[in-house]
Amino acid sequence: MASSDTAGNEIALERQNAVLARPMTEMRQLANAVRALAIDGVEAAKSGHPGMPMGMADVATVLWTKFMKFDAADPHWPDRDRFILSAGHGSMLLYALLHLTGYEGMSIDDLRQFRQLGARAAGHPERIEHPAIEMTTGPLGQGISTATGFALAERMLAARFGKGMVDHRTWVIASDGDMMEGVSHEACAIAGHLGLNKLTVFYDDNEISIDGGTDISMTDDVLKRFAGYGWATRRIDGHDPEQIESAIRFALRSRKPTLIACRTIIGFGAPKKAGTPATHGSPLGADEAAAAKALLGWTAPPFTVPDDILAPWRGAGARSAGAHRAWAKRHAASNQRAAFDAALAGDLPPDYTTAMAALREKIAAEKPNIATRQASQMALDAVVPVVPEMVGGSADLTPSNNTFVKSMGVFTAKDHSGRYIHFGVREHGMGTTLNGLALHGGLIPYGGTFFIFSDYCRPAIRLAALMRIRSIFVLTHDSIGLGEDGPTHQPVEHLASFRAMPNVLVLRPGDAMETAECWDIALKHKDGPVLLVLSRQAMPTLPRDHGAENLSARGGYVVAPAEGPRRATILATGSEVALALKAREMLAAEGIAVAVASVPSFELLDRQDPGYRTEVLGEAPRVGVEAAVGFGWERLLGADGTFIGMHGFGASAPYQKLFQHFGITAEAIVAAVKAKL
Repeated sequence: MASSDTAGNEIALERQNAVLARPMTEMRQLANAVRALAIDGVEAAKSGHPGMPMGMADVATVLWTKFMKFDAADPHWPDRDRFILSAGHGSMLLYALLHLTGYEGMSIDDLRQFRQLGARAAGHPERIEHPAIEMTTGPLGQGISTATGFALAERMLAARFGKGMVDHRTWVIASDGDMMEGVSHEACAIAGHLGLNKLTVFYDDNEISIDGGTDISMTDDVLKRFAGYGWATRRIDGHDPEQIESAIRFALRSRKPTLIACRTIIGFGAPKKAGTPATHGSPLGADEAAAAKALLGWTAPPFTVPDDILAPWRGAGARSAGAHRAWAKRHAASNQRAAFDAALAGDLPPDYTTAMAALREKIAAEKPNIATRQASQMALDAVVPVVPEMVGGSADLTPSNNTFVKSMGVFTAKDHSGRYIHFGVREHGMGTTLNGLALHGGLIPYGGTFFIFSDYCRPAIRLAALMRIRSIFVLTHDSIGLGEDGPTHQPVEHLASFRAMPNVLVLRPGDAMETAECWDIALKHKDGPVLLVLSRQAMPTLPRDHGAENLSARGGYVVAPAEGPRRATILATGSEVALALKAREMLAAEGIAVAVASVPSFELLDRQDPGYRTEVLGEAPRVGVEAAVGFGWERLLGADGTFIGMHGFGASAPYQKLFQHFGITAEAIVAAVKAKL
C-alpha cells in the first residue's frame, strides 16, 4: 500500500472509531443488520463488493425505515417510491433491504445463494430476478441517469392523472464511479433543466476507487457541478442518522432535484480494511469478517437476524400499507381508472387501430415518394394524437429526425403537460431517460438521433435489451445515403452490430408503407427495445400488396415475384430495395427471372417457420444488397451467397455519386446475379 493510502486508511479508522464511540442506537443496530448480511453474502460467495453496503447502510436504513413509500406486500403498487441502486456492485445492500423489510422472494436462502447460477441475488441487481428491483444496474452511470426518466415519468403521469393517482419520488444511491461516468453529466443536466424536484441522489462520497483514493483521478467539486445543473445540494456525515434525516427532509422541501453527498467510510466496521480499496471488490476474509462483526457488536450467527432487530425492519416494510390502501380507494373511485390501468398495462387504445388503418390506406392511395424519416413523421402525426401514452424527443435533431407532433406540446420545468422532450446534444442521456420512462410504466417513449450516434446510445440500448423494456429509438440518416456530411456521419457497421445484440429488434423499412408497418410493430412490441432505422433520401413506393396484413411483421416478404421459374433471389433492406427492383427489371429484359424480397427485420424473419422462410429466400442463388457492411448477412445468403454493400467507411459526396462509387447499383446487382448463373 502506498504511503498516501496508508495515511488515508489511518484517517478512516480514526473516523470509524469516533463513530463507533457514539452511543449504540436502534437505528445503528438496524443498519448493522444490513452490514452483517452483506458480509455474510460476500463471504459465502467468495466474491462480491462488501464495502459500499457497509458504508451506506446508515443512509439506506434511515431512508427505508422513515421516509421511502413502499409496501413490501405489493412490489407492483403503481404509486410506490422508486429506489435505484446505481452503484450496482453493492447489490447486497439492496438484497439485504428487500429481505429485512419482508419482500417475498428474497429469503435468507436466496441471500445464501448470492452470485450463484439462477440466484435472485445476482452479482449485480437484475430486474428480471425480483419485482422490487426497479432496474438492472451495474455499469456505473446507468442507474443515476435512468433515474431522470423515472422522475420525468412521475411528473408526466401526475400532470395527466392528478396527484391523487400519481405522487411518488425517486431515490438513488450513487458512487464516485457514477459521478465520473460521462452519462451522469448528460442525464443529471437534463434533470436539473427540467426541475425534477422529486428526484434525490445519495452520493456515497467515500473517497475510494479501485486503484486507490479518488484523488488520483478526480478533483471535481461534485456539489458545485450539480448546483450548476440546477440541483439543490447538501453535504452530510453519512454515518450520522440525524444529519441523514435532516438532509432527506431538505430534499422533500426542495423545488429542485437534490444531491446529498454522504461522507462515508467504505467497509465501515472492518477493523483493518475500512477506508481502503481492499473492501471494494473482495470478501473481507474470515478473520476480518469476524473482527468486523465483533467491532459492530453483532453476535448473531451468519445469515441470522435476531427477532428484536428483524421486527422493526418488518414494520418498516408495512409502514406505508395505510397509504397504499388510501391510494387503492382513490384509484377505485377515479373516473380515470380505466385509462390509468390501460396506460400501466401498456395497452394501445381502440382508436389506435383505426388511425393506423387510415394511415395505411392513405399511403396506398397516394404512393408518396419520400424519405422514410418523413414517412415516420406521417406515422407519428397519425398515431400520437390517439395514443396519449406516447412521449417523444430528440437529441437536438428534431427537424432532421421528424419526431415532433404539434399536438404533443413540450415538457418544461413550468409545464408538465407536454409530451415532447428537448434532450439537447445528449444522446446517451436521452437513451437512459427513455429507459427510465419505459421502466416506470404508463408511457411509451421514443427518442430520435442520427443512426451514427447510436454509438453514444449503445450502453442504454444494451441495458434496455437486458431488461426487455419498450424503448423506441428513431435513428435517421441511416447509411452512405446521408451524402455530403461524409464518413464521420455515415453508419456502415451499425446494423450488423445491433443485429448481433440479443433482444434488440432492428427495423429498416424500404418505403412509406413499410415505415408505417414498422411503427405498428414497434408500438406493439413490449419485449425489448426497437430501433427504427430510417433514410435521409427519398425512395419510391414499393410495388407490393397493400392489403390489411402487416407484411413487415414477418420480417421479410417477396415484394416482387419472379416472372417464371425463380433463377435467383435478390434480398435487400431500406433504400436498397428500390435498387433490387430496378435490377430485376433489367434482368427480366434479358429473360432472367428473379424474385426480390424486402427484409426490414432479420430478427422477425428468423422467427418465421421454415416453410415461410424458404418461400421468401428461395432455393435459387441469393444476392444480398445493403449500404452497410455485410457481416451477418450470411444468415440469409448462406455460404454461397453474394453480398453487395460496403467494405469500408464512406466518403463525402452527393449520395447518388456515393452509391455509384462504392458499387451499390442495379448494374452491380445484375452482374452478381449473372455470375451466379
